[in-house]
Amino acid sequence: MRSFASDNNSGVHPLVMEALNRANQNHAVGYGDDPWTEEAVRKIKETFTPDCEPLFVFNGTGSNAVALQLATRPYNLILCAETAHIYVDECGAPARMTGCQIRTIATSDGKLTPELVRPYLKNFGEQHHSQPGAIYISQCSELGTIYTPEELKALTTLAHEYRMYVHMDGARLANACVALNLSFKELTADCGIDILSFGGTKNGLMLGESVIIFNPDLKKEALYVRKQSAQLASKLRYLSCQFTAYLTNELWKKNATHANEMAQKLYEGLKALPGIHFTQKMESNQLFLTMPRPAIDKLMKSYFFYFWNEAENEIRFVTSFDTTEEDIQSLLQAVKEAL
Repeated sequence: MRSFASDNNSGVHPLVMEALNRANQNHAVGYGDDPWTEEAVRKIKETFTPDCEPLFVFNGTGSNAVALQLATRPYNLILCAETAHIYVDECGAPARMTGCQIRTIATSDGKLTPELVRPYLKNFGEQHHSQPGAIYISQCSELGTIYTPEELKALTTLAHEYRMYVHMDGARLANACVALNLSFKELTADCGIDILSFGGTKNGLMLGESVIIFNPDLKKEALYVRKQSAQLASKLRYLSCQFTAYLTNELWKKNATHANEMAQKLYEGLKALPGIHFTQKMESNQLFLTMPRPAIDKLMKSYFFYFWNEAENEIRFVTSFDTTEEDIQSLLQAVKEAL
C-alpha cells in the first residue's frame, strides 16, 4: 500500500534501522545511562545550542504533554490555534496532564500572530480566571504552513513581555527548515522558543521524540515530570540512538528535502487539473485541496488519505521521505481518471 494519508505511514530509514541494530548489542544500563544516549544528547546540543537539555520520550503526545507541564501550572491558560494538534488530535491529553484550560484562536492559515493572541492576554492577577501561561504553536502548522523567523520572534517577544512561555511542536520541523533553508537552531533557539517537541517519526525514525528545553527556568523539574508522565523508557538507547543517525550527515535534511520536493511535484500536477482547488498555500509536504465528491469517493478505492473538512470536500495529501516519483505519477493518473 502506498499512502498519502500521513508521513506517519512511511517506513523507517535504513540508516536509522542500522543505528537501532548497533544499539542492540550486548547489555546497557537502563533509563539513559548508556553511551548511545550520551552520544545523542551531545549531537542535539551541537545541532541546537550547547546549553539546551534534551529529554527523550516515547511519542508526540507525550512530548507535548511533558513540555506543556514544564511551561505551565494547572491554573494557567494555554493559547493555541483552533487547528492545533494538542486540541484536535490528542484526546485531551495535554489538558488532562497539565490541568490547564486550552483556549483556541481562529486562524485562516493555522498560524498565530501577535494580533490574534493579544486579545487573550488579559485577567492577569485576577483570581477568578485562568492565567495566560503558554502559547503553543506547530512548525509546520497543521495546515502545512510555515512560520518565518520574524513571525516566531514576534510571538516569543510578546509572550516574554507577559512572562509566558512558547512551546513549539516540531513534528515537521525538518520540513519547515528545508523550505526556509534554515538550520534547526535558526528556527528555534535563535527565535526565542522556550521548549521544543522535536520529532522525527514523520521523517524516517521508528518512534520517539525529544523534548528540548532551551529556557533554563524550565529545566529544574524536567526529569521528574517526564517520569511521572510515564515517558521515561527503560531501554532508552533505542529511542536516543535514532537521533544520532538522524542528525549525522544531515539525514534529516535529505529526508525532508525529498518529501518537500515530492509534494511540489504533486502540487504542480494537481493544479493543472480541472476541478482541483487548493485551500492552503503549499509550503511543506502537506497539500490541502478540494475536488468533486464523486472523484474523491472513486479515488479512495485505490488510495488511503484523509478528509480535512468532509462537508467542504476538502482532503489532505502528505508526502514522505520514501515517496517516489512513481508514487506521484500513479496518484496523478488516478486523480485524472477519477475526475
